[in-house]
Amino acid sequence: MLLLILLLVAFLLPPGAGAGEIYGGWEARPHSRPYMAYLEIERGDKIARCGGSLVAENFVLTAAHCQGEAITVFLGAHNIDKLIDLRRQKIKVSKMFPHEKYRNRTMINDIMLLKLARPAKLNEHVKTIPMAGPFESLPRGTNCNIAGWGCTVPGDNSSVVSRLREVDVEVLDDDKCTSAFYFPMLMLCAGRPQEGKDAGQGDSGGPLVCKDKVQGVVSKGSTSGTLPGTYTSVSFYSDWIKDTMRRP
Repeated sequence: MLLLILLLVAFLLPPGAGAGEIYGGWEARPHSRPYMAYLEIERGDKIARCGGSLVAENFVLTAAHCQGEAITVFLGAHNIDKLIDLRRQKIKVSKMFPHEKYRNRTMINDIMLLKLARPAKLNEHVKTIPMAGPFESLPRGTNCNIAGWGCTVPGDNSSVVSRLREVDVEVLDDDKCTSAFYFPMLMLCAGRPQEGKDAGQGDSGGPLVCKDKVQGVVSKGSTSGTLPGTYTSVSFYSDWIKDTMRRP
């Protein structure tokens, strides 16, 4: 009888409810995304979290709105709450390079590079990922993947997870993300809103990976799971990224 009740409850839950989603996703196979970075951000007496991607031995790509007073990067992590993990690398950020024209109100130019205090040790659990080049075409309907340690239940900040989760989404037409603050070319529109699949709060800064490259950075994930998310277009900022990585 108890099993029958549990099955009925699970069946009656709305899409995206309960454990198991980034929004509408699943737990990633441990260390299958070796480029993923977990960011612990200090802001006064509070700690915030974001995602990122290791794009060079000493640089992590993330969102400009993930900046803080200090940031610690964790690489090679799957369960961020695991006290001891010999595969995990904990590295302080020595310099933050948010885009000079980032605007919090509109989220325009929401991109940032983090220079690590020491280079990451690359191995099977920690690897870099290539980025999209300038003006690289990304056709609508392209299948992509997003991952993160953010919320699993829309609107519930307490639903953040300790284990990396992922979900597959697709690139959508710009008009699907049309709003007062959506800027074509600078941004990408992606998700599977009809299935409740998208990035959520806490996934900010994580990579939108399409064709084995970082094509976008999570900027504005859906707060409801029913609208597509907005991603900063890496291709548009390719020159800015290269120039910034050369800075002392």
